[in-house]
Amino acid sequence: MITIAVANQKGGVGKTTTAINIATALAATGWRVLLLDLDPQGNASTGIGISTGERLRSSYDVIIDEAPIADCLMPTRIPGLDIVPATVDLSGAEVELVSVEDRTGRLRSILSQHTGHDICMIDCPPSLGLLTLNALSAADTLLVPLQCEFFALEGLSQLLQTVERVQQRFNANLGIIGIVLTMFDRRNRLTDQVADDVRSCLRELVFEAVIPRNVRLSEAPSHGLPALVYDHACAGSQAYMQLARELIARLPKQRKAA
Repeated sequence: MITIAVANQKGGVGKTTTAINIATALAATGWRVLLLDLDPQGNASTGIGISTGERLRSSYDVIIDEAPIADCLMPTRIPGLDIVPATVDLSGAEVELVSVEDRTGRLRSILSQHTGHDICMIDCPPSLGLLTLNALSAADTLLVPLQCEFFALEGLSQLLQTVERVQQRFNANLGIIGIVLTMFDRRNRLTDQVADDVRSCLRELVFEAVIPRNVRLSEAPSHGLPALVYDHACAGSQAYMQLARELIARLPKQRKAA
């Protein structure tokens, strides 16, 4: 199973929207996809249509009680896409992990035992705490949504430094599959400037697809649907489909679902 962490310590950059829609696109192309909601806010779970009352077991049980993934996942309305939802219990997990042995490797241990999916996407919390470190330690690669604004560049620098530390201490094989520019607004000159700066620094690491500011992307979670299902023709959905094609091209083809 290929594991992709979707992470950025800055909130409001389109991280959860990216995780939901890329997971949906991958499922639509034949991958057996697991979406692991590791954010205590549980937005990925809500955005994919899983109500709070339905979340009997969650990623908290996985990371704290070492429950098998198969015991905690739930099917979604998207064929081929399952989710391990998040509950509010997860908000206390970082404190509980402090006293746990191998506190950064809990998720890696559980995911390594799981079969039944081709790819796992982890929606990380907007921080660089123990939950995100668990995700980075477990992941094969990292997908970084980056909002097109000035302060985003500073946050990206911090994230890349964290990735280097994780590579040195916990997961030498962690890579970065790419950086996706989100909330792109061509009417704003700063947007173009930030995009140009990121591309000049990171070159081919930045995906060609850019995710625009789009009302339909914002509306979709309130209906419990990925934007790709809510309105596949909107500009946001079209951008995510282009991003999914680029991401698939960067994945190890020999591990793709039959």
